[in-house]
Amino acid sequence: MKTIRINQPGEVEILEQESPVRKKGEALLKLLYGGICGSDLGTYRGTFAYASYPRVPGHEFSAEIVEIDENDRGLKPGMVVTCNPYFNCKTCYSCRRGLVNCCMSNETMGAQRDGAFSEYITMPIERIYDGKGLPPRTLALIEPFCISYHGVSRAAIRPGDKVLVIGAGTIGVLAAVAAKSKGGEVYIADVAPDKIKFAVENFGLAGAVLNTGDSEEFLSELNEITDGNGFDVAVEAVGLPSTFQNCIDAAAFGGRVVLIGVGKKNLDFDFTLIQKKELNVFGSRNALKKDFLELIDLVSQGSFDLEKIVTDEYPMEDAAKAFRDFSENAGKMLKVVIKFA
Repeated sequence: MKTIRINQPGEVEILEQESPVRKKGEALLKLLYGGICGSDLGTYRGTFAYASYPRVPGHEFSAEIVEIDENDRGLKPGMVVTCNPYFNCKTCYSCRRGLVNCCMSNETMGAQRDGAFSEYITMPIERIYDGKGLPPRTLALIEPFCISYHGVSRAAIRPGDKVLVIGAGTIGVLAAVAAKSKGGEVYIADVAPDKIKFAVENFGLAGAVLNTGDSEEFLSELNEITDGNGFDVAVEAVGLPSTFQNCIDAAAFGGRVVLIGVGKKNLDFDFTLIQKKELNVFGSRNALKKDFLELIDLVSQGSFDLEKIVTDEYPMEDAAKAFRDFSENAGKMLKVVIKFA
Protein backbone atom coordinates (compact mmCIF):
# COMPACT_ATOMS: atom_id res chain seq x y z
CA MET A 1 0.00 0.00 0.00
CA LYS A 2 0.97 3.67 -0.28
CA THR A 3 1.62 5.85 2.76
CA ILE A 4 2.18 9.60 3.08
CA ARG A 5 5.08 10.46 5.37
CA ILE A 6 6.72 13.70 6.48
CA ASN A 7 10.41 12.80 6.74
CA GLN A 8 11.51 16.20 8.01
CA PRO A 9 10.17 19.75 7.82
CA GLY A 10 9.29 20.55 4.23
CA GLU A 11 9.75 16.98 2.93
CA VAL A 12 6.70 14.83 2.11
CA GLU A 13 7.18 11.38 0.61
CA ILE A 14 4.75 8.75 -0.67
CA LEU A 15 6.26 5.37 0.10
CA GLU A 16 5.29 1.77 -0.46
CA GLN A 17 4.94 -0.50 2.55
CA GLU A 18 3.18 -3.66 3.66
CA SER A 19 -0.52 -3.37 4.40
CA PRO A 20 -1.29 -3.71 8.12
CA VAL A 21 -2.65 -6.94 9.58
CA ARG A 22 -5.37 -6.43 12.14
CA LYS A 23 -5.17 -7.96 15.60
CA LYS A 24 -8.02 -9.28 17.72
CA GLY A 25 -10.27 -6.39 18.70
CA GLU A 26 -9.23 -4.33 15.67
CA ALA A 27 -10.76 -3.59 12.28
CA LEU A 28 -9.01 -3.16 8.95
CA LEU A 29 -10.06 0.11 7.34
CA LYS A 30 -9.66 1.52 3.83
CA LEU A 31 -9.07 5.28 3.91
CA LEU A 32 -11.50 7.41 1.91
CA TYR A 33 -10.78 11.03 2.87
CA GLY A 34 -8.34 12.74 5.20
CA GLY A 35 -8.11 16.37 6.27
CA ILE A 36 -4.83 18.21 6.76
CA CYS A 37 -5.03 19.62 10.29
CA GLY A 38 -3.20 22.69 11.51
CA SER A 39 -1.01 20.33 13.54
CA ASP A 40 -0.14 18.38 10.37
CA LEU A 41 0.76 21.67 8.71
CA GLY A 42 2.84 22.56 11.77
CA THR A 43 4.67 19.22 11.49
CA TYR A 44 5.37 20.01 7.83
CA ARG A 45 6.66 23.46 8.78
CA GLY A 46 8.57 22.28 11.85
CA THR A 47 6.54 24.45 14.23
CA PHE A 48 4.23 21.92 15.91
CA ALA A 49 4.94 21.48 19.62
CA TYR A 50 4.50 17.69 19.56
CA ALA A 51 6.21 16.95 16.23
CA SER A 52 8.90 14.29 15.74
CA TYR A 53 10.21 12.76 12.52
CA PRO A 54 9.65 10.83 10.39
CA ARG A 55 5.89 10.98 10.93
CA VAL A 56 2.85 9.71 9.07
CA PRO A 57 0.35 12.58 9.47
CA GLY A 58 -3.42 12.53 9.72
CA HIS A 59 -6.09 12.19 12.37
CA GLU A 60 -9.12 13.64 10.55
CA PHE A 61 -10.47 10.92 8.29
CA SER A 62 -13.25 8.73 7.01
CA ALA A 63 -12.83 5.09 6.03
CA GLU A 64 -14.64 1.97 4.89
CA ILE A 65 -14.56 -1.13 7.07
CA VAL A 66 -12.84 -3.97 5.18
CA GLU A 67 -12.55 -6.58 7.93
CA ILE A 68 -13.99 -6.65 11.45
CA ASP A 69 -14.98 -9.27 14.01
CA GLU A 70 -18.47 -9.67 15.40
CA ASN A 71 -19.06 -6.80 17.81
CA ASP A 72 -21.72 -5.21 19.99
CA ARG A 73 -21.58 -1.87 18.12
CA GLY A 74 -23.29 -3.00 14.93
CA LEU A 75 -20.17 -2.32 12.87
CA LYS A 76 -19.85 -4.41 9.70
CA PRO A 77 -17.71 -4.60 6.55
CA GLY A 78 -18.73 -2.00 3.99
CA MET A 79 -19.80 0.63 6.53
CA VAL A 80 -18.33 4.12 6.24
CA VAL A 81 -16.98 5.30 9.58
CA THR A 82 -14.77 7.80 11.37
CA CYS A 83 -12.60 7.25 14.42
CA ASN A 84 -11.39 8.72 17.68
CA PRO A 85 -7.65 9.29 17.09
CA TYR A 86 -6.58 10.17 20.67
CA PHE A 87 -4.98 7.11 22.25
CA ASN A 88 -5.04 7.22 26.04
CA CYS A 89 -3.13 4.99 28.44
CA LYS A 90 -6.20 4.00 30.54
CA THR A 91 -4.17 3.92 33.77
CA CYS A 92 -3.04 7.49 34.60
CA TYR A 93 -4.85 9.78 37.04
CA SER A 94 -6.71 11.55 34.21
CA CYS A 95 -7.88 8.30 32.63
CA ARG A 96 -8.98 6.89 35.99
CA ARG A 97 -11.18 9.98 36.43
CA GLY A 98 -12.69 9.61 32.95
CA LEU A 99 -10.75 12.55 31.50
CA VAL A 100 -9.40 10.42 28.68
CA ASN A 101 -9.05 13.38 26.31
CA CYS A 102 -6.28 14.81 28.49
CA CYS A 103 -4.51 11.55 29.32
CA MET A 104 -1.12 12.30 30.85
CA SER A 105 0.48 10.06 28.21
CA ASN A 106 -1.84 10.94 25.33
CA GLU A 107 -0.77 9.84 21.85
CA THR A 108 -2.73 11.49 19.05
CA MET A 109 -2.47 9.97 15.60
CA GLY A 110 -0.23 12.06 13.39
CA ALA A 111 1.38 13.74 16.41
CA GLN A 112 2.84 11.44 19.08
CA ARG A 113 2.21 8.33 16.94
CA ASP A 114 1.84 7.67 13.23
CA GLY A 115 -1.40 8.86 11.72
CA ALA A 116 -3.98 7.67 9.24
CA PHE A 117 -2.63 8.89 5.91
CA SER A 118 -2.21 5.43 4.37
CA GLU A 119 -4.40 3.47 2.01
CA TYR A 120 -5.17 1.01 4.80
CA ILE A 121 -4.98 1.26 8.60
CA THR A 122 -6.09 -0.80 11.59
CA MET A 123 -8.06 0.66 14.49
CA PRO A 124 -9.40 -0.71 17.78
CA ILE A 125 -13.10 -1.39 17.35
CA GLU A 126 -13.90 0.73 20.43
CA ARG A 127 -12.56 3.81 18.58
CA ILE A 128 -14.70 3.40 15.46
CA TYR A 129 -17.96 5.33 15.04
CA ASP A 130 -20.72 4.66 12.52
CA GLY A 131 -20.96 7.55 10.05
CA LYS A 132 -24.77 7.15 9.86
CA GLY A 133 -24.87 7.71 6.12
CA LEU A 134 -22.86 10.91 6.01
CA PRO A 135 -20.84 11.40 2.81
CA PRO A 136 -17.21 10.31 3.30
CA ARG A 137 -15.81 13.81 2.81
CA THR A 138 -18.22 15.28 5.36
CA LEU A 139 -17.43 12.50 7.81
CA ALA A 140 -13.72 13.33 7.63
CA LEU A 141 -14.62 16.80 8.99
CA ILE A 142 -16.24 15.49 12.18
CA GLU A 143 -12.97 15.27 14.13
CA PRO A 144 -11.94 18.94 13.71
CA PHE A 145 -15.52 19.96 14.54
CA CYS A 146 -15.20 17.89 17.72
CA ILE A 147 -12.06 19.80 18.72
CA SER A 148 -13.89 23.11 18.34
CA TYR A 149 -17.14 21.89 19.88
CA HIS A 150 -15.37 20.46 22.93
CA GLY A 151 -13.48 23.72 23.49
CA VAL A 152 -16.53 25.91 23.15
CA SER A 153 -18.46 23.62 25.51
CA ARG A 154 -15.87 24.39 28.20
CA ALA A 155 -17.03 28.02 28.19
CA ALA A 156 -20.70 27.19 28.92
CA ILE A 157 -21.93 29.80 26.44
CA ARG A 158 -25.38 31.22 27.16
CA PRO A 159 -27.80 32.79 24.66
CA GLY A 160 -26.86 36.42 24.12
CA ASP A 161 -23.23 36.07 25.18
CA LYS A 162 -20.84 38.10 23.05
CA VAL A 163 -18.18 35.68 21.82
CA LEU A 164 -14.88 36.44 20.11
CA VAL A 165 -13.02 33.68 18.29
CA ILE A 166 -9.44 34.53 17.35
CA GLY A 167 -8.27 32.49 14.38
CA ALA A 168 -10.22 31.97 11.15
CA GLY A 169 -8.68 28.63 10.28
CA THR A 170 -10.75 25.44 10.36
CA ILE A 171 -10.76 25.10 14.16
CA GLY A 172 -11.58 28.77 14.68
CA VAL A 173 -14.39 28.81 12.12
CA LEU A 174 -15.89 25.64 13.56
CA ALA A 175 -15.56 27.05 17.08
CA ALA A 176 -17.50 30.08 15.88
CA VAL A 177 -20.15 27.80 14.38
CA ALA A 178 -20.39 25.84 17.64
CA ALA A 179 -20.63 29.04 19.69
CA LYS A 180 -23.37 30.36 17.42
CA SER A 181 -25.30 27.10 17.81
CA LYS A 182 -25.33 27.69 21.57
CA GLY A 183 -26.87 31.16 21.18
CA GLY A 184 -23.76 33.30 21.16
CA GLU A 185 -23.38 36.55 19.23
CA VAL A 186 -20.15 35.53 17.53
CA TYR A 187 -17.35 37.63 16.07
CA ILE A 188 -14.20 36.26 14.45
CA ALA A 189 -10.72 37.79 14.21
CA ASP A 190 -7.63 37.04 12.16
CA VAL A 191 -4.78 38.76 10.32
CA ALA A 192 -5.95 37.27 7.00
CA PRO A 193 -8.83 39.33 5.51
CA ASP A 194 -9.75 36.64 2.96
CA LYS A 195 -10.27 34.03 5.65
CA ILE A 196 -12.45 36.14 7.91
CA LYS A 197 -14.49 37.36 4.95
CA PHE A 198 -15.06 33.71 3.99
CA ALA A 199 -16.07 32.84 7.56
CA VAL A 200 -18.53 35.72 7.96
CA GLU A 201 -20.14 35.26 4.53
CA ASN A 202 -20.50 31.48 4.73
CA PHE A 203 -21.37 30.89 8.37
CA GLY A 204 -23.60 33.81 9.35
CA LEU A 205 -21.41 35.24 12.08
CA ALA A 206 -22.14 38.61 13.64
CA GLY A 207 -19.01 40.22 12.25
CA ALA A 208 -15.25 40.32 12.08
CA VAL A 209 -12.36 42.13 13.70
CA LEU A 210 -9.93 42.50 10.85
CA ASN A 211 -6.54 43.06 12.43
CA THR A 212 -5.23 41.15 15.42
CA GLY A 213 -1.69 42.28 14.52
CA ASP A 214 -2.17 45.93 15.52
CA SER A 215 -2.97 45.93 19.24
CA GLU A 216 -4.29 49.52 19.38
CA GLU A 217 -6.59 49.04 16.39
CA PHE A 218 -7.65 45.65 17.75
CA LEU A 219 -8.62 47.03 21.16
CA SER A 220 -10.37 49.99 19.57
CA GLU A 221 -12.57 47.70 17.49
CA LEU A 222 -13.32 45.48 20.48
CA ASN A 223 -14.40 48.44 22.59
CA GLU A 224 -16.66 49.70 19.82
CA ILE A 225 -18.34 46.30 19.40
CA THR A 226 -18.86 45.72 23.13
CA ASP A 227 -19.43 49.33 24.30
CA GLY A 228 -16.17 49.06 26.20
CA ASN A 229 -17.33 46.04 28.20
CA GLY A 230 -15.31 43.28 26.51
CA PHE A 231 -16.49 39.87 25.37
CA ASP A 232 -18.19 37.36 27.62
CA VAL A 233 -16.13 34.60 25.98
CA ALA A 234 -12.85 34.77 24.05
CA VAL A 235 -11.64 31.63 22.23
CA GLU A 236 -8.00 31.28 21.13
CA ALA A 237 -7.68 29.03 18.05
CA VAL A 238 -4.26 29.97 16.71
CA GLY A 239 -1.57 28.94 19.18
CA LEU A 240 0.52 32.12 19.33
CA PRO A 241 1.51 34.14 22.41
CA SER A 242 0.10 37.30 20.84
CA THR A 243 -3.33 35.78 20.18
CA PHE A 244 -3.59 34.42 23.71
CA GLN A 245 -2.77 37.93 24.91
CA ASN A 246 -5.48 39.24 22.58
CA CYS A 247 -7.99 36.95 24.32
CA ILE A 248 -6.96 38.08 27.80
CA ASP A 249 -7.28 41.71 26.70
CA ALA A 250 -10.60 41.15 24.92
CA ALA A 251 -12.35 39.28 27.74
CA ALA A 252 -14.81 41.16 29.92
CA PHE A 253 -14.43 41.34 33.66
CA GLY A 254 -15.76 38.00 34.87
CA GLY A 255 -15.37 36.60 31.35
CA ARG A 256 -14.22 33.19 30.11
CA VAL A 257 -11.17 32.46 27.98
CA VAL A 258 -10.70 29.13 26.17
CA LEU A 259 -7.34 28.06 24.78
CA ILE A 260 -7.64 25.54 21.92
CA GLY A 261 -4.60 26.56 19.86
CA VAL A 262 -1.30 24.69 20.31
CA GLY A 263 2.02 26.54 20.17
CA LYS A 264 5.62 26.18 21.28
CA LYS A 265 6.50 29.78 22.23
CA ASN A 266 6.38 31.43 25.64
CA LEU A 267 4.34 34.47 26.63
CA ASP A 268 5.55 37.04 29.14
CA PHE A 269 2.41 38.89 30.22
CA ASP A 270 0.79 40.74 33.09
CA PHE A 271 -0.87 37.73 34.72
CA THR A 272 -2.49 40.00 37.31
CA LEU A 273 -5.09 40.77 34.62
CA ILE A 274 -6.51 37.29 35.28
CA GLN A 275 -6.96 38.22 38.94
CA LYS A 276 -8.09 41.78 38.25
CA LYS A 277 -10.77 40.70 35.79
CA GLU A 278 -11.54 37.49 37.70
CA LEU A 279 -11.23 35.58 34.45
CA ASN A 280 -12.04 31.92 34.05
CA VAL A 281 -9.32 30.46 31.82
CA PHE A 282 -9.91 27.01 30.33
CA GLY A 283 -7.55 24.77 28.42
CA SER A 284 -9.13 22.42 25.90
CA ARG A 285 -7.45 19.31 24.58
CA ASN A 286 -8.78 16.79 22.07
CA ALA A 287 -12.39 15.64 22.40
CA LEU A 288 -14.51 12.90 23.96
CA LYS A 289 -16.53 10.03 22.54
CA LYS A 290 -19.71 11.91 23.35
CA ASP A 291 -18.54 14.85 21.21
CA PHE A 292 -18.13 12.55 18.21
CA LEU A 293 -21.51 10.87 18.70
CA GLU A 294 -23.37 14.15 19.28
CA LEU A 295 -21.88 15.83 16.22
CA ILE A 296 -22.41 12.87 13.90
CA ASP A 297 -26.08 13.01 14.90
CA LEU A 298 -26.32 16.81 14.53
CA VAL A 299 -24.63 16.86 11.12
CA SER A 300 -26.74 13.88 9.98
CA GLN A 301 -29.86 15.88 10.88
CA GLY A 302 -28.72 18.75 8.65
CA SER A 303 -27.91 21.10 11.53
CA PHE A 304 -24.53 22.03 10.04
CA ASP A 305 -23.14 22.09 6.50
CA LEU A 306 -19.53 21.13 7.16
CA GLU A 307 -18.69 20.94 3.47
CA LYS A 308 -18.53 24.74 3.38
CA ILE A 309 -15.17 24.72 5.14
CA VAL A 310 -13.49 22.67 2.39
CA THR A 311 -11.64 24.99 0.03
CA ASP A 312 -9.26 22.53 -1.64
CA GLU A 313 -9.10 18.80 -2.47
CA TYR A 314 -6.10 16.81 -3.73
CA PRO A 315 -5.66 13.17 -4.78
CA MET A 316 -3.32 11.10 -2.62
CA GLU A 317 -0.56 11.15 -5.23
CA ASP A 318 -0.43 14.97 -4.94
CA ALA A 319 0.07 14.95 -1.16
CA ALA A 320 3.41 16.78 -1.34
CA LYS A 321 1.80 19.52 -3.43
CA ALA A 322 -1.13 19.71 -1.01
CA PHE A 323 1.16 20.37 1.95
CA ARG A 324 3.31 22.82 0.01
CA ASP A 325 0.33 24.76 -1.35
CA PHE A 326 -1.31 24.89 2.08
CA SER A 327 1.89 26.11 3.71
CA GLU A 328 2.40 28.83 1.11
CA ASN A 329 -1.25 29.94 0.96
CA ALA A 330 -2.52 29.43 4.51
CA GLY A 331 -4.06 32.88 4.45
CA LYS A 332 -6.46 31.84 1.69
CA MET A 333 -6.96 28.09 2.14
CA LEU A 334 -9.24 26.86 4.91
CA LYS A 335 -9.73 23.08 4.99
CA VAL A 336 -7.58 21.02 2.64
CA VAL A 337 -8.61 17.40 2.16
CA ILE A 338 -6.89 14.45 0.50
CA LYS A 339 -8.91 11.86 -1.38
CA PHE A 340 -7.50 8.37 -0.82
CA ALA A 341 -10.05 6.17 -2.61
